[in-house]
Amino acid sequence: MFFLVSKIGEFFVTPAHLALFLIAIGVALLFTRFAKTGRALAAAGTLALFAMSFSPLAIYLALPLENRFARPDADMPAPDGIVVLGGAFDENISMARGGVAFNDAAERLTAAVELSRRYPQARLLFSGGSAALRDSPYSEALVAGRFFERMGVDPARLILEDKSRNTFENAVFAREMAAPKPGERWLLVTSAMHMPRSVGIFRRVGFPAIPYPVNYRTGGSWSKLTLHRNAPDMLRLVDLAAHEWIGLVAYRLTGKTDALFPAPEPSLRAERSGPEP
Repeated sequence: MFFLVSKIGEFFVTPAHLALFLIAIGVALLFTRFAKTGRALAAAGTLALFAMSFSPLAIYLALPLENRFARPDADMPAPDGIVVLGGAFDENISMARGGVAFNDAAERLTAAVELSRRYPQARLLFSGGSAALRDSPYSEALVAGRFFERMGVDPARLILEDKSRNTFENAVFAREMAAPKPGERWLLVTSAMHMPRSVGIFRRVGFPAIPYPVNYRTGGSWSKLTLHRNAPDMLRLVDLAAHEWIGLVAYRLTGKTDALFPAPEPSLRAERSGPEP
């Protein structure tokens, strides 16, 4: 039920959709006795679209999410395993075309290959079914298996989880398949903007992992907030960031994450900053 409600609700609360709904309702009301209200709604929707398209709003929303967790140092102890979250493939196009169709989160997979070569003893677990509302004969894990095989990853170290439909199920099913032992170190690879919610969920289900954020969409600095000229990119970024903020609230309210805005573990912060002088 949560999956169904979240998918339907996402359509209506996506900022770009909301702005378009306001404009459409406003225009419709212009032909009724509520024309004054219609003009106000249409104007509000239009202003919202312009703000999302050209202002630094998208950066303001995305930066706190992307800056929340830093990558671990390159000389960290070798992990026992690597968990890679789905969301980087279009499984239907991949299967229809007989290839590997990436979307704009492809770095989750390229980083996974890089890490698998850096840590050849680590197990590699990919978690991703299908997020389609209707049953799909294909899963992201099916495409991931094809991709990792082509990249030369040893199938003996690969674990493919193909039933999860959202991040909470990613964590639950990944934990079941990985069966991490006490003291084991697992890396968690997903997009930087998605990392806070993912970390909170993994902690909640008892599978704490070391964040390894990828797929950054901002430069990481508050000093370069300017007007933007690429409206589609900015609208996309607003929608992605809003999706994560709304997800953090929804997952917290339903008990699926351990904090409203999960933070790095104190031990990891101390490790990165080094001992006090």
